[in-house]
Amino acid sequence: MSWDSIVGHEHQIRVLKTALGSDRLAHAYLFAGPEGSGKESVAFEVAKILNCRHAGAEHIDSNGACGQCESCRQADRFMHPNIEYLFPVEAVLLDPSDPSKKENKKLTEAKERYEALLEEKKRNPFFTPAMERSMGILTEQVVMLQQKASLAPRDGGKKVFIISQAERLHPSAANKLLKLLEEPPAHVVFILVSSRPESVLPTIRSRCQTILFSRVKPVELDAWITRSAPDIDETERRFIVSLCRGNLRSAADLLEGRNGNEAVPALVRLRDQAIDYLRNLLTPARFHEAIATCEEVSKNLSRPEQILFLGSLLLFFQDVSRRGVSPACQELNNPDIALSVDRFVRGFPSRDLLRASSVIEEAMRSIERNANVLLIMAGLTTELKRILGGRA
Repeated sequence: MSWDSIVGHEHQIRVLKTALGSDRLAHAYLFAGPEGSGKESVAFEVAKILNCRHAGAEHIDSNGACGQCESCRQADRFMHPNIEYLFPVEAVLLDPSDPSKKENKKLTEAKERYEALLEEKKRNPFFTPAMERSMGILTEQVVMLQQKASLAPRDGGKKVFIISQAERLHPSAANKLLKLLEEPPAHVVFILVSSRPESVLPTIRSRCQTILFSRVKPVELDAWITRSAPDIDETERRFIVSLCRGNLRSAADLLEGRNGNEAVPALVRLRDQAIDYLRNLLTPARFHEAIATCEEVSKNLSRPEQILFLGSLLLFFQDVSRRGVSPACQELNNPDIALSVDRFVRGFPSRDLLRASSVIEEAMRSIERNANVLLIMAGLTTELKRILGGRA
């Protein structure tokens, strides 16, 4: 990472550059903003700069951390002795029981899950790791921070404690962290990161300098995708920009999963499949094909693909709404299928797109909660038929 690799957030970077360059960095920050906005990547850049062996004042103003020295490489591998990264983990990883019992199956499996999350974080810096069986950021994790805060940093740098999902601090852990923030060691910088800052203990918030992050702007996301995947075609790129709505994690996931050698990108095929499904459910003689698609989606698509399938319908309805208000509107999510959008506008003048979008969003939330996809899709199909084209 470097300042140049941060997507958007020019004002936030300018504030941090000024503080770093004048050696007036606060002892504790709260980086608050939507999930996937890239705030953790900014936190890691600050941590790297404070420990980079080549980050003089002129380097901070231009590029940030060098990314090449041993300190930067250690940070990229999550192995830097001065940089601690906390996120919600399972209690078994913190169990101080008899060392002879440590290597049991339960612990081994938990370690594997933990390492898998770190590997995902290395691949996608916008990924927010959390172990599913965790009860939050636990007291033992903060106790370890207290112990490490008492030690001087190595190689003249600063100790930086990055606490991901700070809203998930266990109450007792939050109280211990509060004591640490009240009397912070001079060589430690705390960066709390949260997408729900209102859930962070108020007394903790009051001891942090808050920097607010927003979703990345479409033009910034578009430019980042172009740099990251120069071979991507315009249709796929615009589709990703529209679908991700400024969420860098989602965009990075989609770019990683794409196959640049495909004649028709997988995302576009999935979009086209969703539009065909909509066309079938609104055509009485082909309603059975829409039901068959429900089964295909539930059996053959992964959950992320199922979410993308339904998200494609939301983007299509957004285009229909725009063309319905302004027939000449060119700001479409799917400019390559503008004719289909216009046909829908003409064919369903009494459409209730707000209600249709609401039931799709509810179906997406249900799928994210691991509900039965076939039942969700079947119910959605009948409901969309009722809302958009009369009763099935």
